[in-house]
Amino acid sequence: MATSRTAAADAPASFEAALGELESLVQKMEAGTLTLEQSLEAYRRGARLVGFCRDSLANVQQQVKVLEGDLLKPFEPDARTDA
Repeated sequence: MATSRTAAADAPASFEAALGELESLVQKMEAGTLTLEQSLEAYRRGARLVGFCRDSLANVQQQVKVLEGDLLKPFEPDARTDA
């Protein structure tokens, strides 16, 4: 249970916060100034952030599908516009 508490406390506040932190981690790793242990921890954190972002996007995608309902139909031009 301590793991879920740590994960909850470690969760970003929003998709945008997670993306910003992920970009920062990538910059630090690309700079090559982190130790091996720091790089591994940054990679672990990055993997968690990617998972958070993926879950957030899937949740929003599902909400959009629900909101659109029957609007997701193939486009069929109106015959009246040909005249």
